Amino acid sequence: MDHLIRWWRGAALPLFLVMLLQTGVVSKLFSQADSVTATAVVGDHPRLLLRENEEKNIRANIAADPVWQRMHKAILEECDKMIPVPPVERIKIGRRLLGKSREALRRLFFLSYAYRMTQDKKYLDRAEKEMLAISAFSDWNPSHFLDVAEMTMALSIGYDWLYKKLPAGSRAVIKTAIIEKGLNPSLDPKNNGWLKVEHNWNQVCNAGMTYGALAVYEGDPASSRGIINRAIKSIVRPMEEYAPDGAYPEGYGYWGYGTSFNVLFLQALNKCFGTDFGLSKRQGFLKTASFLENMTGPTGKPFNFSDAGERGGSLQPALFWFASSLHDPALLWVARDRLLKDDFAAFMNERLLPGVMLWNDGIKINAITAPKDLIWVGRGRTPVALMRTSWTDTSAIFVGMKGGSASVNHAHMDIGSFVMDAQGVRWAMDFGAQDYESLESKGLQIFGRTQDAQRWTVFRYINQVHNTLTVNGQQQLVKGYAPITGYSRQPSFLNATVDLGEIYKGTLVKALRGVAIVEGKYVAVRDEMETADTPVTIRWTMLTPADAKITGEHTIELTQKGRKLLLKVAASGKVVMKTWPTAPPHEYDAANPGTVLVGFELAVPAHTKAFTVVSLLPGNDSVTAVVSPLSKWPSAK
Repeated sequence: MDHLIRWWRGAALPLFLVMLLQTGVVSKLFSQADSVTATAVVGDHPRLLLRENEEKNIRANIAADPVWQRMHKAILEECDKMIPVPPVERIKIGRRLLGKSREALRRLFFLSYAYRMTQDKKYLDRAEKEMLAISAFSDWNPSHFLDVAEMTMALSIGYDWLYKKLPAGSRAVIKTAIIEKGLNPSLDPKNNGWLKVEHNWNQVCNAGMTYGALAVYEGDPASSRGIINRAIKSIVRPMEEYAPDGAYPEGYGYWGYGTSFNVLFLQALNKCFGTDFGLSKRQGFLKTASFLENMTGPTGKPFNFSDAGERGGSLQPALFWFASSLHDPALLWVARDRLLKDDFAAFMNERLLPGVMLWNDGIKINAITAPKDLIWVGRGRTPVALMRTSWTDTSAIFVGMKGGSASVNHAHMDIGSFVMDAQGVRWAMDFGAQDYESLESKGLQIFGRTQDAQRWTVFRYINQVHNTLTVNGQQQLVKGYAPITGYSRQPSFLNATVDLGEIYKGTLVKALRGVAIVEGKYVAVRDEMETADTPVTIRWTMLTPADAKITGEHTIELTQKGRKLLLKVAASGKVVMKTWPTAPPHEYDAANPGTVLVGFELAVPAHTKAFTVVSLLPGNDSVTAVVSPLSKWPSAK
């Protein structure tokens, strides 16, 4: 353990940590990790992501495609804007330094790329200035370890990529900071709970620590191997969450976080050791690129369930790694559209953007063809079904539906919820995330996963404002789980079904939902319920940005941007059509302007079977919508 104690030398260590190190308790973190052995050779700097002289491959890709020429130029122009800007400062927002860590990673990844591609000293000098300023911080906020992870990765990329050109004195300062403010705090049990979790924290923190260990590897190979082997063993936990089909439990936004850092981790291993030790072959992981691509509708908006944003306009550099690894350019169809149509200035806030240049594999953007499948279904902790009538028609119908559980990290009580695009606009929407600091600053504990957690006092998180059912005004059961039970690729009746029984256990004996695109013309949502010993009132809601008008006993007309959609209900009993405001009930809730909840209520007696069918008819109220019982729906289990 001497090498670990050396790493801690000079820090003001609590006595119990010194005792842990000396008695070998901490060594248990490393005792079973031997993927990287003592004979491993990592090679000279630069060793992270882009080896020496590999710039020539990027230059060849730039020369061969005008899109990559534009991207390269845009990155350099962004770096030029950074030159006069002061380095980031250690300013926390609430309990987080994360915003500064992310900006540091953006700047140092961009600037390091710019120097390696141009050899222009202005980029080297500016990156050195940034790294020295960050190295002088008192710490990188280890109490919220994501901050440390991203800051460590930022300095590690800059240190490694610019190593041979940095003055010796600067190298020493930066290396010491990586060790003392990045790697050492990860050995403290009070900071490294992320080693045992199954979500994005594990992926991001293990990636950051691995980059730090690889950057300073030659100084103490044994300690670096310990950090890397610990990560290889630990990161299996979140990678298991992609099984069996690639659906990422935390949704669209956190796919961009957790999966991107997972890819950075795997690529670092491959570059340094020639292998990722079989990690990328774990069940479901390589399939997850299809999950992300199918999550975007023809409006360009994602299915933003859980804590995700409504906008989907940024690029995901990790997708280029998947497309290259799988030799499947069709995975970049959505990215292709953005690269051909969007102003590249919109991408400059993506801190991992240089990864697009590293991983595009010379793909000709104009040669990318559309995916063939019109439906994608992923089982797992948060199962989803994503279906559409076309990949190339911007007016196509798109529906995304989810099952799962509110107990998943970052989940909402949105089990059974769906979104819908048609006619180039989104009709059924999701609020998505609320800024964490806006809630935490009011004293809320928003990451609890129990039924009585404060999280479920937040308006945007509860089932009453999602496109699902509410029974007797009650919240969905957090411990329940809803699997997708079947689906069909039949073009005239694309559909998926989900069993919501556990979500409403105690009030309903049975709760099934099916969502279908019928004849490529409209969407049908069929719910089948059976009540227990007491009567219930079932509330069916759909959140929309459209103007809503109740036009009959079974209809609501929605209008937006000169387009119309008719919501038409058939049911086993009398329904009461309703709209509900989305004004937040608490002062800590985010405002929700320009939205309304539409739907109906249905009273169902005890011991009764009931059904509702909601037809969502884009621009056409003349269709006679008839949808058979779910047991008759075509289905592949």
